[in-house]
Amino acid sequence: MDLFNYQPRPTNVVYIGATPMGGSYPIRLQSMTNISTMDTGACVEQACRIADAGGHYVRLTAQGVREAENLRAINAALRARGYTVPLIADIHFNPDAADAAARYAEKVRINPGNYAKDPATIRARFLSFLEICRAQHTAVRIGVNHGSLSGRIMEQYGDTPEGMVASCMEFLRICTEVGFGDVVISMKASNAVVMVRSVRLLVHAMEQEGMRFPLHLGVTEAGEGEDGRIRSALGIGALLSDGLGDTIRVSLSEAPEAEIPVARKLRDHIVARAGHSRIPGTAAADFNYLAPVRRQTTPVRNIGGHHLPVVMGYGADAHASLLAPDYIYAARTLPATLRPGVGYVLDADCWTGRADTYPAYTTGQLPFMGACPAPLKFLFLTYAALTDETLACLREHPEVVLIAQSNHPNRQGELRALVHALMREGLHNPVVLFEHYDEAGAEELQIKAAADVGALLIDGFCDGLFLLNRSTSAANTVDLAFAVLQAGGVRITRTQYISCPGCGRTLFDLQGAVARVKAATAHLSGLKIAVMGCIVNGPGEMADADYGYVGAGRGRVSLYRRSECIEKNIPEDEAVARLLALIEATT
Repeated sequence: MDLFNYQPRPTNVVYIGATPMGGSYPIRLQSMTNISTMDTGACVEQACRIADAGGHYVRLTAQGVREAENLRAINAALRARGYTVPLIADIHFNPDAADAAARYAEKVRINPGNYAKDPATIRARFLSFLEICRAQHTAVRIGVNHGSLSGRIMEQYGDTPEGMVASCMEFLRICTEVGFGDVVISMKASNAVVMVRSVRLLVHAMEQEGMRFPLHLGVTEAGEGEDGRIRSALGIGALLSDGLGDTIRVSLSEAPEAEIPVARKLRDHIVARAGHSRIPGTAAADFNYLAPVRRQTTPVRNIGGHHLPVVMGYGADAHASLLAPDYIYAARTLPATLRPGVGYVLDADCWTGRADTYPAYTTGQLPFMGACPAPLKFLFLTYAALTDETLACLREHPEVVLIAQSNHPNRQGELRALVHALMREGLHNPVVLFEHYDEAGAEELQIKAAADVGALLIDGFCDGLFLLNRSTSAANTVDLAFAVLQAGGVRITRTQYISCPGCGRTLFDLQGAVARVKAATAHLSGLKIAVMGCIVNGPGEMADADYGYVGAGRGRVSLYRRSECIEKNIPEDEAVARLLALIEATT
């Protein structure tokens, strides 16, 4: 893999109805209905809205044989209305439902974690399913979820990316052995970092065995609103940027058709860099793409080392952010009032030595840096400006923090190349990533910023984040920077919500529940709260959450503290108050 230049990974073509994927086909977009699969008319209407929004595939849950067989009626009704969008059946727990769905859907998703424990039994059951799919020309998605690995895998690997890969490869080897090629793979988790690392490991494992199966990307239970968009864009974007991914789903706790425009914006932002001018980067020998750790840096004040990544804002307007930035770049003039606890950064020729202020240099000012007594200095730096003179200066000045910037169409690749160059030279100066935009829409800014920063965060290359958007306030970009760092799991500053998008298994108002839980817990900070539609992925995906609110039946909710069920089958109208009481009693 080329870490610095965008190039889609070569994959097999998989035929899914009239809409193939993989190979040279564009990245496909999809969503999932969130109503009972037995409600034929409502499913058809939702499927039409997804297709009209630009979705290439529509997924429906089929928790039993009855629901799987009703896909025949849904499929026929869609075709009668002139829609050719392929249907994908989503199966959990019930291999018999998978067998039935294979006769009426264009693709069937199975979860390896739900198959029997004994490998010989797994093989026999899975081979029988593949033969039905072969006869019906039905594609298969092997969908591994972090929250529902089998007991056998958990005993050997725990709920790790390595366990997810082992679970998937067991099934892929069977497919390869019998020559069944219409297979798509997904490795999903509600933690974007776990998802990215799992996919990276899987691709490596497939390459070792000559496999080219296409990839379905998604962050499960990403949530809704800003949080859902940022977490999805960070995880999916980190992989798309490396050329990985053939179809994507942005899982939001919103109307299914609302997912498609978000996915399209994310895809289009990444693929726009295709054909860019080559970045002449060289990977550092001690960088491990499959298991990255934070780059070793020398701490300067509160930047680098073991400090959490800092957030930098721009101008006096940054004062109005919900959370105070660690530093504000004031350019040439300090604001009239300084915010306590914030460091101010001035252009070097305007710096006077005032307390809590620090100079920022350009590469043209390097000769003057040695005469400055400041204990912390910043240097705006591009990859092209990383010359022998710059490297020599950095060796002499470990107190310099780099503000890394790029105007290249593939910013991620160029910023990666810069940090790898520092690593090869044995330099430990901290790096603040500077990303600049001119986006009028909040959604576009959220998607692009999270996607551009995602892989760099996961690679361990971020000691700070500085976002600038010319079309919105500096306060908004400061708040966005904190949100991106939280999505990347590197700096937690507020309560984090995990919520699934809902499906035909959900028996209560999920979107309303998410809104009520958020409203009741908005005053809390540093907690992780999960709101899940049912038990399929609920307890597993929220295993690292502090508290869980999980659908237990029609109008019924169970409450969890971590993976332990504390209260079962609470009436929905009492559940939020009981959740809040549980939190207050145990914190």
